[in-house]
Amino acid sequence: MSKRRIKKVAIIGSGIMGSGIACHFANIGVDVLLLDIVPRELNDKEKSKGLTLEDKGVRNRLVNDALATALKSKPSPIYHPKFANRITTGNLEDDIAKVANVDWIMEVVVERLDIKQQVFESLEKHRTPGTLITSNTSGIPIKFMSEGRSEDFQKHFCGTHFFNPARYLKLFEIIPGPKTDTSVLEFLNEYGEQFLGKTSVVAKDTPAFIGNRIGIFSIMSLFHAVKDMELTIEEVDKLTGPVIGRPKSATFRTVDVVGLDTLVHVANGIAENCKEDEQLELFKLPGFISTMVKNKWLGSKTKQGFYKKTVSAEGKKEILSLDLNTLEYRSAQKAKFATLELTKTIDKVVDRFKVLVSGKDKAGKFYRKSFAALFAYVSNRIPEITDELYKIDDAMKAGFGWEHGPFQIWDAIGVEAGIEIMKAEGLAPAPWVNDMLKAGSKSFYSVKEGATYAYDIPKQTQEKIPGQDAFIILDNIRKSNEVFKNSGVVIEDLGDGILNCEFQSKMNTIGGDVLAGLNKAIDLAEKEYQGLIVGNQGANFSVGANIGMIFMMAVEQEYDELNAAIKYFQDTMMRMRYSAIPTISAPHGMSLGGACELSMHADKVVAAAETYIGLVEFGVGVIPGGAGSKEMALRASDTFRKGDVELNTLQEYFLTIGMAKVATSAYEAFDLGVLQKGKDIVVINKDRQIATAKAHAKLMAEAGYTQPVKRKDVKVLGKQALGMFLVGTDSMEAANYISEHDHKIANKLAYVMAGGDLSEPTLVTEQYLLDLEREAFLSLCTERKTLERIQHMLKTGKPLRN
Repeated sequence: MSKRRIKKVAIIGSGIMGSGIACHFANIGVDVLLLDIVPRELNDKEKSKGLTLEDKGVRNRLVNDALATALKSKPSPIYHPKFANRITTGNLEDDIAKVANVDWIMEVVVERLDIKQQVFESLEKHRTPGTLITSNTSGIPIKFMSEGRSEDFQKHFCGTHFFNPARYLKLFEIIPGPKTDTSVLEFLNEYGEQFLGKTSVVAKDTPAFIGNRIGIFSIMSLFHAVKDMELTIEEVDKLTGPVIGRPKSATFRTVDVVGLDTLVHVANGIAENCKEDEQLELFKLPGFISTMVKNKWLGSKTKQGFYKKTVSAEGKKEILSLDLNTLEYRSAQKAKFATLELTKTIDKVVDRFKVLVSGKDKAGKFYRKSFAALFAYVSNRIPEITDELYKIDDAMKAGFGWEHGPFQIWDAIGVEAGIEIMKAEGLAPAPWVNDMLKAGSKSFYSVKEGATYAYDIPKQTQEKIPGQDAFIILDNIRKSNEVFKNSGVVIEDLGDGILNCEFQSKMNTIGGDVLAGLNKAIDLAEKEYQGLIVGNQGANFSVGANIGMIFMMAVEQEYDELNAAIKYFQDTMMRMRYSAIPTISAPHGMSLGGACELSMHADKVVAAAETYIGLVEFGVGVIPGGAGSKEMALRASDTFRKGDVELNTLQEYFLTIGMAKVATSAYEAFDLGVLQKGKDIVVINKDRQIATAKAHAKLMAEAGYTQPVKRKDVKVLGKQALGMFLVGTDSMEAANYISEHDHKIANKLAYVMAGGDLSEPTLVTEQYLLDLEREAFLSLCTERKTLERIQHMLKTGKPLRN
């Protein structure tokens, strides 16, 4: 990678996209200058204050309002509220000269070529030669934008297309112009992966690039199929959601969120500019879409699209669905298919595709029809939109949230079987696919020595996909590097003396098998290795302890067994902390309850930026019982400073548990005391997380890791703290903030964190606190209301307030 450093960026245009991109650069620590136009007239508020168009507040109104709206939006575009201080706002008249001092200028204005060209003309007057300049266009050809600009401008200019929302969607398309220097593309490719945490894909300058060309084709093809096959929108959303590894919002709900007008704009652009496309007819809008656009039924932004939220006269909320035949809204209909029932026992999405395409019902027919169209289409887009098939898969996974790209799905069904399905639908793949089979390659992908290889069309062989050296892909090494396996975990040798313990349970819950696997991993690491990582590459790190198991024991009143199970959990957490080798936890996504306790007991946490972590046990009627309540009391004790009001410090840790606070990013977890400054670290790109964790484990081992000594110096405040907590919980219940059962749970937690009703502040051992915690947890499991909460969570996935 070149020595170019990005310390400051200028974002031109503060709409939803511009503000989102500005926030994401602020997320990674970059100084941002966000500029937009000056308002042409005063609004009513400004008139009433007697302001003029010359006032600074008025001149920056558009940019300031846009940024404020972005920062208020949910989910938040920013990792931590204080990161917004890294963004400075301004306008394109007073502040444009400031672009001379930035390292990268990105244009994110309205999708009109004439306006973009005007913006570039004024930027060029102030831009320092050598500065990167890019456009976040979603479809205007890059070659037209840089026409007439200087040699230096054209050399440093290209498209850099983020997907909305910029923080959460991982695709970062880089589109060269006719004169873009290759060093610029290489730099942006690497920067996108390493710093922005994205999947960088270099695309060709063709309409809609890669992601939208395939994604919009996929949606438009469904729009046509839904009428041909007489399917309802609920049926299509059921068939195109999590069952095939796509987001919950599936097809129609996704279009509502993105906005039908946005989709139509891109589809029209493809229809106008891709006259050679063999599926051109599919980009033409079906009648029902034209009517919806005319009626302004564009989705969430106009409060109705394919779905519409209503409230009845009785105040009952209901989501209605659009009937595509009558174009009237009706109550939602449940969608059920026999073929989908057959996949219920198949946990891995990739193993479901063969079953789905062989279905005998309408669902099977739907999958054969839609996959045939998709496979034929993507094979024909090479070499038009890209030369490498894996880039199409990367774009669909990172830009549209698909778990598997089209070629991976085709591989899962079988390349030859996929061709048969196409034939039955009157379609054929591009000639290179048959050539590939003749050349002896029976699949698009293969795995060798832990690395993924993809079929290279010109070379007619499988070539290693570049850029993998920064990653460890567990799927690729699991079979060859397996050291131990039970029904809950797989332990893999990552090389260099480092083991990884990967959860394999449903939703990665922590039950008996997982705990046995963790203990086994520590045993193995202490005997023959140098360090241990607890990490996986599932959708979420872990949703916590297996509450189903706790529920069964509590209902059967097997309290001795339940006590032993809680003690086993606590002891395993303490082994994580007091083993002879460094332990590292690598949480990402949901990392709740027991998963949070596990992370808090590792020597170091290497968290993905997108980690939603917290102690949520109050939601199921208990306190953290896997050493989490003990750990919060210990951490409070460690932060007591001379002259501090110690009660206030302890209260903050108490409230973190009592309010079941969950950090919405790893950076927020530092505020909750779940992650610790100076010890734990954050990785922006989740794909690099296991490799980074391994590097840290190795470093800690080589620096001479010493087994820690068990703590006997935890300061607890006894009666003094307990009294304060009990007064607080009494008044909370009296004011109806909490229920009677919440009150009971909070008082149990107070007893543990105060260290019992000791007459004065005392130094105690961790084991003393663990015993109090376990006793409190066990007593709550005997409560009917706790069992109701656990049962409700198991049934609905939502907490019950009782």
